[in-house]
This record gives sequence, C-alpha cells and structure tokens, in this order.
Amino acid sequence: MLHNTQHKKKRHIAIQSVSRALRILMLFSPERTAWGVMEVARTLRLHKSTASRLMGTLEGEGFLESDPLTGKYRLGLQVVMLANSAARSGDLRTLVKPAMEELSRATQETINLTLIQGRECVNIEQIPSPHRIKNIGWIGRRTPLHCTSTGKAMLAFLSPDERAKLLPRRLERHTSQTITRRDRLIKELKEIRRRGYAVAQEELEEGLTAVAAPIVDQAGKVMAALAVSGPSFRLPPERLLDAASRVVKAATRISRRLGYAGDLPE
Repeated sequence: MLHNTQHKKKRHIAIQSVSRALRILMLFSPERTAWGVMEVARTLRLHKSTASRLMGTLEGEGFLESDPLTGKYRLGLQVVMLANSAARSGDLRTLVKPAMEELSRATQETINLTLIQGRECVNIEQIPSPHRIKNIGWIGRRTPLHCTSTGKAMLAFLSPDERAKLLPRRLERHTSQTITRRDRLIKELKEIRRRGYAVAQEELEEGLTAVAAPIVDQAGKVMAALAVSGPSFRLPPERLLDAASRVVKAATRISRRLGYAGDLPE
C-alpha cells in the first residue's frame, strides 16, 4: 500500500513538472520573445528555484536558450524543429504548392520544398521538371545541410548557436566542389544571408545545380526552403540568376502568407 502511494506521488510530481514546463514555453510569443527566471516565476506563481530548475532543464534539452548578456531565455532550436515536423502534416505543402507550380512553369526545372530534420535536410514536396533529363524521387530523401542549396539557405538564416548545433565537426566531401572548410562555409553563409538565396553547383552530385531561398514564419524563424534544381548544363549563370530571382520572390510571398511582415533578417 505504501509503495503504491509513493508511486502515485512520484507520478503526480512528474506530471506537474511537465505541465509547468509546457506553461513556460507557452509564455513565449512574437510580442514577448525573452523571459527572465523571476518574470516567469511571478507570472506563473512559481517559486524562483522551481522556475530556474525547469528553465535550466528546458535549456539543456534545447527548448530554451539563455542570453549570456541579459540572463534572459528565448526559444531554442528544438522548438523550431518541432514546428518543422508539424509543418510536414500537409498545411505547409498545401500553402506552398501553388507557388511551386508557378515556379515549375516559369523555370521548366524541378522544384523542391525542404525542411531541416535532425542534422539533415528532408524533402517533403516536389514538382518534377517536364524535361526528360531531371532529378526525381527526392520526396523523403535526406541530404546534408552544408552542400545543398536548401540546407545552406536555411543555415544562413539561423543564429550562430543554432548553426553550431546542426553542423557536424567534419564536413563530408561529396564532390570536388563540396565545401569542407568550416570557415569558408561560414563566409558563404554570410553572403547568402546578404543576397537572400543560396546556390549549390555540383556540391552534392556532379552535374546537379540548384538555387534556394528560405521560408520564414510570423516571427522570422526559418521554417523551410524552396529550391529550383536541374542539370548544370541547363542552368548556366544567366538562367541561374533568373531562377534565383524567381525563387526568392516565391519564398517571400509564402513567408508573407505565413504572417511575416518584415524583410528577411539581416
């Protein structure tokens, strides 16, 4: 009887901790992106030590990140990843499909919609090129972040801390064009962030070139990337630049529909 009572008590404490942790996460919003321990404790009527312990646990699991200057917390990368996974339910695909079809008609190349999952890209939607020579069967395929246009487009608009968690210590070489030096990749990501799109010319596969732009949500967080890809011989510099312009405009329109009102973050 005593054992059963102790088990119920432990279970109640565990459920209470989960409930409190979820209530902490639900405090964050586009209007209030940072919270201190004392602010959370007062708002949720928790003891300071309880709020500190829960927020420390959430930070350790990647759901919160602390600012070393202010001591306040903001949502972490794991929340973004959960949002990305939820987007796979079909809502994002439904929203993006018309823009993908328009891009397909305009470029006559393959169009992909990609999310970050774990430390890789995963393609969740594709419209194949009408040409006989094309890349197909990419839905569900996982590819590295550092050598794909979609991966680099999303990495460029993450914070340095978020990127550090996603990039492996060793950048694997796939072709002679793959960027394997971290400092060179970071330099390119800065340029991608400045111009708004990423290019991967034969970095994953020989003969394959792609250009991608990020899709962001209402808060400006990266949700996905939209890409135009095709054989390198069909995407020379002039056509690649035109595809880049079109994919940026399409990704921006989608971000607007998701509620993002600003320019892409600098």
